[in-house]
Amino acid sequence: MLSAADNELLTRTGPDTPMGQYFRRFWQPVALSRQLPENDGAPIRVNIMGEELVAFRNTRGEVGLVDSKCPHRGANLYFGRNEDCAIRCVFHGWKFDMEGKPVELPNVPPGSAYHRNMRLKAYPTREYGGIVWAYLGPREEGSAIPEVPQLEFGRLPESHRFVTKKLQECNWAQSVEGALDTSHFSFLHMPAPGVPSNDNPDAPADEKRLRWIRDDPMPQFSIREHEVGFVVGGARRADGELRYWRTAQFALPSHSTTPSTLPGETHFGYTWVPIDDHNCWIYTYAWNPDRPLAEDEVAKFKSGHGVIAEVDEDFIPIRNRSNEYLIDRHMQKHINFTGVRGVAEQDAMIQDSQGRIADRTVEHLSASDAAVVRFRRKVLEGAKALMNGIAPEAPFRHECYTLRSGSWIASEGVPFEQVMLERFGHPDGRVTVPAREMAQE
Repeated sequence: MLSAADNELLTRTGPDTPMGQYFRRFWQPVALSRQLPENDGAPIRVNIMGEELVAFRNTRGEVGLVDSKCPHRGANLYFGRNEDCAIRCVFHGWKFDMEGKPVELPNVPPGSAYHRNMRLKAYPTREYGGIVWAYLGPREEGSAIPEVPQLEFGRLPESHRFVTKKLQECNWAQSVEGALDTSHFSFLHMPAPGVPSNDNPDAPADEKRLRWIRDDPMPQFSIREHEVGFVVGGARRADGELRYWRTAQFALPSHSTTPSTLPGETHFGYTWVPIDDHNCWIYTYAWNPDRPLAEDEVAKFKSGHGVIAEVDEDFIPIRNRSNEYLIDRHMQKHINFTGVRGVAEQDAMIQDSQGRIADRTVEHLSASDAAVVRFRRKVLEGAKALMNGIAPEAPFRHECYTLRSGSWIASEGVPFEQVMLERFGHPDGRVTVPAREMAQE
């Protein structure tokens, strides 16, 4: 369990909170590139870590991210005009460029200090992997800001990846914990008792792997720290003297990868971005470093499949908190363990059920929660260090974010580092050959 003080520190990400300041030292996704499809097109709202912002693609195709409130009298720039590489408030015509500098202040007399000193809050952006990223951290004059983390999906050709997002109606931290807690696969994502996988379209793996996961609900966990986080491996009993390993990555401050991928299969990953303390966006990406994604594969992703939720045009899941995830008790008895369709929706249901912010002061953890404990320790240490003036180093190690995870079968007694080395060619799961080159080989 956590103390009330640490639970508060972990979950609060507003501008004036320690965790909020820690998050702002890392690049954060703020939109999908396809949400801003045209130059001088409509602005979109961006709510992130308690800040209300507006994003727009300017005349040159660059993305601006600015405060939603015009500094004149607070009118919302979401209703503004996106024109001539700037955004103009429609109330009195005040106009600002991507850096927040005034371009026109029509009702301000010439020579006024407003023309020299007025600034609209603005943040730098980059596009990477079909996502618009923003840096909300400090930008002291003469100091460098980090590069966008080089997550593998973004290094591949567009044909090799699919990127989307979904709303999650709970605090960011408990959703991350749900992804790192791979022991829950023995229950939450299983078919109903006695149902083989081929009768359950939502099953996360083939029948043999499902049997191993179901039959061993207490995997033996190993954790290996690396420059930007850690990789966790859970070993379950397989057939004979074999062990079935499932590994998952955690990269600071809120990236993770799924554990079940076998060699040659498509990989999946997530990035959590707090909207406020009670909701977050989960950016979800599928990628295959060896081949372009097939048309039928992409069609499944677009309609919701497995860890990718079925969402509406606003990226709100069809099965959500308001409709009790369309739980079907007949399905729960006869088809799958939860009565809810979709691995992503099953995760959301149980994570949301913990409350908007889980109370970690009353929980009773077990050995299977090793990755959850390590995650909390990792981000809390980072936030507390920053409070003491020690900035995180991980944002400047962007090349270390090219990480993979997945599953592997090994003999009993083979150590975790050897499993990782055999499976990925690197004990941390790092991809050392440029992904784009791998895709062309």
